[in-house]
Amino acid sequence: MSDVVTTHELTMRFGGVIAVDAVNFSLRERELRCLIGPNGAGKSTFFKCLTGQYPLDHENGRVLIRGTDVTGWNTHRIVQLGIGIKMQVPSVMDGLSVRENLWLSARRIHGWPGADGAVEEVAAELRLGDILGRLVGELSHGRRQMVEIGIVLVQNPWLVLLDEPAAGMTGNEVERLIGVIHRINQTASVIVVDHDMEFVRMLESQVTVFHQGSILVEGPAHQVLNDATVREVYVGNRAR
Repeated sequence: MSDVVTTHELTMRFGGVIAVDAVNFSLRERELRCLIGPNGAGKSTFFKCLTGQYPLDHENGRVLIRGTDVTGWNTHRIVQLGIGIKMQVPSVMDGLSVRENLWLSARRIHGWPGADGAVEEVAAELRLGDILGRLVGELSHGRRQMVEIGIVLVQNPWLVLLDEPAAGMTGNEVERLIGVIHRINQTASVIVVDHDMEFVRMLESQVTVFHQGSILVEGPAHQVLNDATVREVYVGNRAR
């Protein structure tokens, strides 16, 4: 399979601190990959470099998406390639209903005629039908997260990038989310950034572990999460 995301010597500095240190990374077609690591490891900074949230130039290395050099592109331009991005900070509109949030996103891709059908389909999949008329600002954090994932999915992206999608969700919501991510992965490549080891274990994906701005180890979740070095740097004494 060909690579859909590739980075070459990707580097990000904040003053004298190197947050991402010459990272070479690749993601294949239809691959599900989790990025994990302790706080300050560089995983979130790396994600923000991929998604255009941090400005890059070619002195910082290169980011390629399906062979297109997107180094220096902003988030809006990257999304236009058919990429769905859920950021850590919610981007929903609290003063609008769930249906209105989904519909505005759907209209960009499906137009007026197809937006309603796309909203109904995603609402059914994410079990949002009973709250379509409620204002997003009234919802729990977990349900807001699911609405934001719906805003991404309703545009039928071929690459989906999710930053801490399970944050604030109940156990049942997390189980549902895992099913949704696996369904997405049937038609799209997926990158998930998360710090919850159990959530990552349940996803049963390929895992990339960041440590001190570099990639420490990569491999299947069951192998990586049981690696003694990973457990030491990620959970420290809690793993003993």
